[in-house]
Amino acid sequence: MSATSKVEVSCFCYAVHRCGSVHLRETEITVPVRQSDNQDVLSMHGCHLPVVSINGYLRQPGDLVIGGTFPVHVDRSYTENTFTSKPDDLKCKLLELDNYQRMQAMIYAIEEINKNPGLLPNITLGYQIFDTCTVLRRAVEGTLWMLSGGKESIPNYQCEQTGTLAGIIGDSASTRSILMAHILGLYRYPQISYSSTSPTLSNRKIFPSFFRTIPSDVFQSQGLANLILYFGWSWVGFLASDNDYGQLSLQAVKQEFINAGACVAFIETIMTGQANRNAPHIIKVIKGSTAKVVAVLASKPEFLPVVEELAKQNVTDRIWIASEAWSTSNLLSKEKYQQVLMGTLGFAVHAGQLPGFMEYLNSLHPSKAPNDSFIIEFWEQLFSCRWINHLNLDDRTSNKTAHDCTGEENLGKSMLKVDFGATFMVYTSVYAFAWALHSLLHCQTGKGPFHNGCANILSFDPWQLLHYIKTTRFQTKDKTNIFFDGNGDPPALYDIVNWQISSTGSLEQVTVGRYDSSSTDENIMSLNHAGIVWVNNKTMVPPSKCSSSCSPGFMKMAIPGKPICCFQCVPCPQGQISNETDAVNCHPCTWDMWPNLQQDACLPRPIEFLSYSEALGMNLATIAIFSSVVPLGILGLFIHYRTTPIVRANNWSLSCLLLISLCLCFLCSLAFIGYPQLDKCLLRQVTFGLAFSLCISCVLAKTITVVIAFKATKPGSQLRKFTGVRVSYTLIVLCLLIQVSICVTWLTSSPPFPEYDSKTQSEVIILSCNEGSPIAFWSMLGYLGLLATISFIVAFLARRLPDSFNEAKYITFSMLAFLSVWISYIPASLSSRGKYTVATEIFAILSSSWALVVCIFLPKCFIILFRPDMNSKGLLMKKNCG
Repeated sequence: MSATSKVEVSCFCYAVHRCGSVHLRETEITVPVRQSDNQDVLSMHGCHLPVVSINGYLRQPGDLVIGGTFPVHVDRSYTENTFTSKPDDLKCKLLELDNYQRMQAMIYAIEEINKNPGLLPNITLGYQIFDTCTVLRRAVEGTLWMLSGGKESIPNYQCEQTGTLAGIIGDSASTRSILMAHILGLYRYPQISYSSTSPTLSNRKIFPSFFRTIPSDVFQSQGLANLILYFGWSWVGFLASDNDYGQLSLQAVKQEFINAGACVAFIETIMTGQANRNAPHIIKVIKGSTAKVVAVLASKPEFLPVVEELAKQNVTDRIWIASEAWSTSNLLSKEKYQQVLMGTLGFAVHAGQLPGFMEYLNSLHPSKAPNDSFIIEFWEQLFSCRWINHLNLDDRTSNKTAHDCTGEENLGKSMLKVDFGATFMVYTSVYAFAWALHSLLHCQTGKGPFHNGCANILSFDPWQLLHYIKTTRFQTKDKTNIFFDGNGDPPALYDIVNWQISSTGSLEQVTVGRYDSSSTDENIMSLNHAGIVWVNNKTMVPPSKCSSSCSPGFMKMAIPGKPICCFQCVPCPQGQISNETDAVNCHPCTWDMWPNLQQDACLPRPIEFLSYSEALGMNLATIAIFSSVVPLGILGLFIHYRTTPIVRANNWSLSCLLLISLCLCFLCSLAFIGYPQLDKCLLRQVTFGLAFSLCISCVLAKTITVVIAFKATKPGSQLRKFTGVRVSYTLIVLCLLIQVSICVTWLTSSPPFPEYDSKTQSEVIILSCNEGSPIAFWSMLGYLGLLATISFIVAFLARRLPDSFNEAKYITFSMLAFLSVWISYIPASLSSRGKYTVATEIFAILSSSWALVVCIFLPKCFIILFRPDMNSKGLLMKKNCG
């Protein structure tokens, strides 16, 4: 044979076509190869990928085959692949009883249909069931395995003749269903999920062949939000798995929740790629939050590690809101979780009736199901025993205390709980396929929906069955209507369940309400409030709010940077009331009414002014009178010691005039107390302005006198002629005349007058003196500030002059205190109202006057009375020489 001779190798390639099926087109490809390649070519059996071993499945042949994917195991081994050797096969572990029951519900439904002569007569249904183990890779593997015919997973090939694949039921998780739907949608294979609730799957453009018997999360999101708001919970935390189900559900529920005016306390993600699911961090956040209600949007195996950590850390004071994915979980109903999950409220798919299913489950036995690769593990877990002759590589064999299984264990006495809601969804999924196939089987010749009439029940194309599934409508044995809308969704019907401790001491789910989206608005959700048991067996609804409710008389005020539910309760503004709890706004009383002390009702308004008869006015008047005596006492002390150096060295006559003006400053505050008559309004500010002008002018004169006196001691100084008393008094008179001109202009142009103010404060009608011209008032006050500032600057510059009794440093402090008081007065005056405005000004008058008395005269009085040794001419001369 020459080197170029040919060996013909034929590959039969299909796009999920059946090898050897005569009604499909085959393409034979002849490939020329060299003789040297013959052995390699002959060793090839067509175009293929490396064969992947398949495990974890059940199969039963039939004329028509329905595929099914179930996460029978809910955990897997976590190994890190270095790819220096062949990666280990994925190992599933922790069989989940609920999911095993779902799988059995599919088998039960198929067996029931095969026994029913009125449904698919002369047609036997088979099944191919695959354990996805909650892993995406397994979901893809199982889908390709079923499309390939149930032997090897070969993309685009179907080479096993075990019956026509009608479609696939599955998966439970939305993420895996989405992945499967992309593959099945390529070839229009029908897919009916029993537990995938993601709203994304309702998009017919992306998922044209997807259906489900469980409502979309759109309805559950609305229902969960309504359930939370029904109990007045406005501060709720959320846990969501990091897959499509968790994240899409979270977005939907959160949006409904926020739209209703509630707030999210925290959002934490359950990391499905981590063995501990990020549980330690999640528990830390839960314990650190004030939210007492936590909604969990995850499946039971995803939530299980979090519950384990909750039980470990004894977190028992939270109310859990369960999505349908775990609301009826047997896995989480174990005794060790009772204190954590008692009082849980959740949405569960409506539990339809499955007559005979319980008996079917109780009849299961390993000896009766040799092909069931899961029943041994199911038996071991249910009865906490071990089969000696069963090779068990799973972690569950680590329980050394488990006794040996005998096979005599009784399922009927095992207290096996059945989640009829979840199993019912699987049951109806099988029947949806069966009734669609039944319609296809009974297609009337000449009236078929397809261009060539009717389809052959044993060799139809997948898209042909889709037509019948879209239009199928049937009733279950309990009269539940099953159908699909235009998006492949069923009507939304949920049971609301409450986790309670039963009489036997076990944790069970009790139906306490119902949510039906097809009902009228007021009847969508119904609850038996009295039938709910809360956490720690409390009968009252536990609150979950970021902030406590605001009682009448208060209103809610948002805290910057916090959600709107986090607010502080602030009293209603002056003149307004609120007579309801959690009032958003307060409303004013009528003009002749005022709020009571609690600001939850209106009372007649009294007239308010700063009176001598009230404590504030009486105290201020007493302080003013007492304070006015102090300068007079100091004046008497100075007169008695007028010949001493400390009195003579600091301008004796100016000190006396300053003390008299300080007495007047204290006394002028009395003009602000009492009924505001016209004459009192005219004189009180003028008296205050003139008294303080005289006082500050004296201080300025004393300061300038000190500076001039020091400068005049220098030889040849021209300042000697200004050292007399005349210059000081001239300066005082000049400064006083400027203030007099301001006051006269004020009184002639816009004099003050009494005024009734009914708008400033709602509780009273304020009787006060209107200053007439604010400009004139602030000009008078500003002039005092100017004098004080000049005095401060001059005294500050002269503070280090070498004089034993130099007053400059004391005047510096006095002016600093004076200015501080009156600068503080400005915002205080503008922010106060009514009699408190007057009281504020009186306080400023008294404080600033006392500042002058203490800073200027207290050191002198101390020396005169307690240190007479310092009040000597010898000491004065000694320090001057020094």
